[in-house]
Amino acid sequence: MENRAHALVAGIFVIFLSIAIALVTVWFSGSNIQRIDYLVVTKESVSGLNPQSAVHYRGVNIGKVENIEFDPENPQQILVRISVNENVILRNSTYAQLGYQGVTGLAYIQLNDDGIGTDQLAHDTRIPMRRSLLDEVAGSGQDLLTNVNQLVLKMNHLLNDENQDQVFHILHNIQKATRNFDGIAGHLQPVLTSFTELTTESATLVKRLDQILGEINITVAKINQKDGIFDNLSQSTQELAMTIPELRNASHSIARSSHHFDKVLHQLEENPQSLLFGRPSPLPGPGEAGFVSPKEYQ
Repeated sequence: MENRAHALVAGIFVIFLSIAIALVTVWFSGSNIQRIDYLVVTKESVSGLNPQSAVHYRGVNIGKVENIEFDPENPQQILVRISVNENVILRNSTYAQLGYQGVTGLAYIQLNDDGIGTDQLAHDTRIPMRRSLLDEVAGSGQDLLTNVNQLVLKMNHLLNDENQDQVFHILHNIQKATRNFDGIAGHLQPVLTSFTELTTESATLVKRLDQILGEINITVAKINQKDGIFDNLSQSTQELAMTIPELRNASHSIARSSHHFDKVLHQLEENPQSLLFGRPSPLPGPGEAGFVSPKEYQ
């Protein structure tokens, strides 16, 4: 009987001790803090996320996951109910992402804010979930593998037997062209040598041309000096300008003399006897003595 009594007392002690430990645990865990429920909505996979998983806001633990279920109105969506401490203010620009704890694969909800929201989220408001960095990398990796697979298929189609023969002929023709090019290069070598000699001669010619231009500049400088060719030519031009009016007067006198001489010759041609007997007197006119009308001559 004593053994049973000791066992009963020990059992009662263990029960009370467990209850006390549970109460202390609840007290220190802060279960008395009021929480606000929100719904995180996503169409992506939530692998590694379980009820009681932590909810972080900018790296601070502010709550936990209460429930995970499919949206009854849209089976493509997953609803994750979370409870957040009431002293945490979430804005309408808040979004969620999945975070992972080390290499264990366990996930948690990471809340972030773009900082552009002004209104506070109400109770049971739906928060959109964006793809995490790991999901982005996984999606990009899948797309990369798909592209690589397509590339391999296209390469296999490109390198079939027929195309391999064509590639072989192309390479063979390139080899022939390379050999021909070597021959052309050999023929071009003398031309290049001649071109080098021509370049050297051109340089010598340019140098000689510079010397000639220098001599021309010296000659022009001498011509432009005082008492030079241009100066003497200017004086001669001035003297010629002064002589021209005199030559013009002389030419006018010569012209008048020539006119008088022509009249004299004309008179001698009509009356040669005037050279011996002098100029005859003019015939009398009407009303003068000795005037004879033309009718009388008839």
